[in-house]
Amino acid sequence: MVKQLPYPAIREIFSRLHAIEPEPKGELDHVNAFTLVVAVALSAQATDAGVNKATKRLFEIADTPEKMLALGEEGVIEHIRTIGLYRNKAKNVIRLSRILVEEYGGEVPNSRAALMSLPGVGRKTANVVLNMWWRQPAQAVDTHIFRVGNRTGIAPGRDVDAVERAIEDHVPADFQLHAHHWLILHGRYICVARKPKCGICPIADLCLYEDKTET
Repeated sequence: MVKQLPYPAIREIFSRLHAIEPEPKGELDHVNAFTLVVAVALSAQATDAGVNKATKRLFEIADTPEKMLALGEEGVIEHIRTIGLYRNKAKNVIRLSRILVEEYGGEVPNSRAALMSLPGVGRKTANVVLNMWWRQPAQAVDTHIFRVGNRTGIAPGRDVDAVERAIEDHVPADFQLHAHHWLILHGRYICVARKPKCGICPIADLCLYEDKTET
């Protein structure tokens, strides 16, 4: 496993990422907390672009738990059948909508435990919602963050929980809010899985990855 980068190097990395994109945004389209929960839940094993295409019309007609329940499971399926595992995901969307209506007055809760009690919502999904909607410094570790954290030495860990803890422990507090977005974007567009684009990487000189590429 790659060693842990020292604090000054990590601060410099996030200073550079902040200079490039001061306010990084998630790429899932949503109009409120409820549609964000649904979009993130649907994005498991799917691309953000594919989810956005599927939910464009869905969120126009069902942007609240009540409206989603009125649409029904088959109605949801009609909109999301291009997404992987769409039948199970549609079932979860209806179930979580019913729980939000019956137990939370139709509002999305702002605690991780409450969010994780919803069908189809795991820790990563809950952290995305806490971060993007409630602006809490929660770290949603996906495959991109896991790869970047381990390759660079920013947040090495053997599993996603360890990487999440490493981000919380080693990323400076003033960068915590946007840390996971910077890391996701970096992993999605520069530190890609098969052949990282080290030649254009703004943090290559600080990164601990040994097999750097020239392009």
